[in-house]
Amino acid sequence: MPKKQAVQERDIINAALLNVITPMGLEFTKNSLSVGENLGKIYGLIRYPQKVETEWLSKITNIPSTIASIGFKPVDNATLINAISRSVVQQRGLAEGAKDPLSRQRAEKAAEDGEKIIMQIDREGETVGLMSVSVMPISKDERTFKKVCRRAESIISVLKCKMRVIPNLQKECFQHISPSFPTNGKIESILQKIVPLSTFVGGFPFASSGFNDGEGYYLALDASGSLVIVDIWRRGSDRTNSNFVIMGNSGVGKSTAIKHIIMSEYMKGTKIIVIDPESEYKDLCYNLGCGGDWVNAVGGAGGRFNPLQVRPSPRDDEQENEADRLYRDEGYGMNDLALHMKNLEIFFSLYIPSLTDMQKAVLKKSLVELYRNFNITWDTDVAALSPEDFPIFSDLYKLVKEKADTEQDRQAYADLSLLLYDIAEGSDSFIWNGHTTIKSESRFVCLDTNALQGTSDNIKRTQYFNLLTYCWEQMSRNRDERVLLICDEAYLMIDQKVPQSLVYLRNAMKRARKYEAALAIISHSVIDFLSESIRQYGQALLDIPCYKLLMGTDGPNLKETAKLYDLTEAEQELLLARKRGHALFMVGAKRLHINFEIPDYKMMYMGKAGGR
Repeated sequence: MPKKQAVQERDIINAALLNVITPMGLEFTKNSLSVGENLGKIYGLIRYPQKVETEWLSKITNIPSTIASIGFKPVDNATLINAISRSVVQQRGLAEGAKDPLSRQRAEKAAEDGEKIIMQIDREGETVGLMSVSVMPISKDERTFKKVCRRAESIISVLKCKMRVIPNLQKECFQHISPSFPTNGKIESILQKIVPLSTFVGGFPFASSGFNDGEGYYLALDASGSLVIVDIWRRGSDRTNSNFVIMGNSGVGKSTAIKHIIMSEYMKGTKIIVIDPESEYKDLCYNLGCGGDWVNAVGGAGGRFNPLQVRPSPRDDEQENEADRLYRDEGYGMNDLALHMKNLEIFFSLYIPSLTDMQKAVLKKSLVELYRNFNITWDTDVAALSPEDFPIFSDLYKLVKEKADTEQDRQAYADLSLLLYDIAEGSDSFIWNGHTTIKSESRFVCLDTNALQGTSDNIKRTQYFNLLTYCWEQMSRNRDERVLLICDEAYLMIDQKVPQSLVYLRNAMKRARKYEAALAIISHSVIDFLSESIRQYGQALLDIPCYKLLMGTDGPNLKETAKLYDLTEAEQELLLARKRGHALFMVGAKRLHINFEIPDYKMMYMGKAGGR
C-alpha cells in the first residue's frame, strides 16, 4: 500500500462517533471542572486503612451521583520486597531514635505493617500491585453538587480512607478517569499505592448480583445488568402475600411494567382481571386471541352488573363442613343475603350520599320484601339461581311507589321513590337497571370503564364498588385458581366522605392470600391515599403488598413516599431522576434498582394505547 494512501486512511474521522462522545463544553478550574451543564470535582484516594472489609470498594463505586475509576497494576514481587525491607529497617531506626512517644509509636506501627506485607508476599505467595482510585461527584446545580461532595467525603471517611482534591490537575484527572483517554502517568504517580491483590479483588461483591427465586419469570434487570427472576406466588420469610403496589408519575413506564407482568402471569396460567379506566388494555386483551374478553363495564346489554343480584359469599375456613353450614343456615351466622345487604348499604351510600337514617331504614325494609317477592329468603342457596331470578331496580322502584300509596309513612316512601327514579327509569338506569349480562369465563377479563370518566363522582365510585364485588366473587370462588386483579388509576375509587370502597378494597387485599388471589394497586401519587379522613384504609393498600414498584416522582409526593417507605437518599435520587423504565423494586425487605428491558414480542402484544 502506498504510504500516502495509508496516511489518508489513518486520518479518516468517524464524525458521528466523535459527536456522541464529545461533551457540549469543558471548563477546568483549580479545584473543579464543568462538563456541559454538569459541575464536577475529582478527588483521589491517598491513604487506605490497614484492614478492610469484604466488598469495601463497592461502597466507593456505588456512591450516588459519582463516577469512580479504579486502576491496578501488578508489580515485581522481588523488587517490592527489597523496597519494603529497606523501609522496615528505616522505620525501626526512626523508632529507636524518636524522642517523643507519638513519633515512636507511628514508626513502630509502620515497621510492623511492612513486616506483615513481606510475610504475605514471601511466605503465602500473595501478588501485590499499585492501585489508584479517583472519584468524581457530578451534578447539574450548585446546591446539589455540594451535597453530593459532602456525602462522598463522609462515606470515604467512614471507610477510614483519606481523599483530597487534586489541585491544578483537574484536566489531567478528567483524562485519567475518562474511558476515551489512556491512564495519565502524572496522576498515577500521585495516587498509586501498594496493595495486595486479595484486597483489590475482595473489594467487589462478585458473589451476589441479581435476584432469582429459582422459578417464576423474568421481570427486569438490576443495576448491574443481572436478571431479576420473580415468583410472586412464593410464600415464606417476609413474603406473606402476592399483592402489588405500583406508583409513579405519568410517562415513567407504569403501564408497560404492569402489562409485562400481566403477560408473564397469563403465560403461567393465572387468571387476569383488569379494571381499565383509560382503555389502555383493550389491544392487549384482543391480541391474546380467544384467551381474552373485553367488557364495556358501564352497562348496557353487553356489560351490566346487577347490584341487586346476590353474590355467593366466600368463607375464610379452608373447608366448610356440613355442621358449619347447618349452623349458618339456622341463623347463627351471616348468610349470603345478609352479607349482600351490607354491600347494598355501601352501594346506596355511594350512589346517594344524602340518604337520611329514616330513608335507609325504609330502603332496607323494602329490599327485604322485594327479595321475598322473588322467593329469595335468608336461607336461599343463591348459587343455584340464574341472573334472571333476581330483581332489578325497576322492580324496587315499583314496590316503593306502591308503598307510598298504601303505607302510613307515605312521605318517607314518596321521598325514597324520587331518589330511586334515576336509577330505575332515568339516565342511570342504562348502567344498573337490568339483569347481569357478564358471563365471561376466560382467563383474561378487561373491564373497561373509560366511558364512566365523564360521569359524576358518585356514579364513578358507585360503579367501581359494584365492579369490585364482582371481582371479589371471581377471586374467592375457587381456592385452587390463581387470580390477579389489576386496579389501574386506583385513586378513582377514593371518596373521602364515603370511604367504603377503600375499606372493601383493603379487606379484599387482606383476605386475598387465603384464596390464592392477588391485587395490584396502580396510581400516580401516594398522597391520594394518605389524607387524614381515609389514611387508616388508604395506607393499608400501600403497606400490605409484599411487592412494591416505585417509579419516578418528585415534589411533595416524593417526600411522602420517602417517609412512608423509609427511603435512603440514594433511593430518593433514583425516583427523582424519573428515568423511564427504571424503578425501585421492593420484594419483602429486599430492595433493588431495576430497569425494565421488555422483549420486542411483548411490546407487539401491548398495543398503542398507553404503555409505549
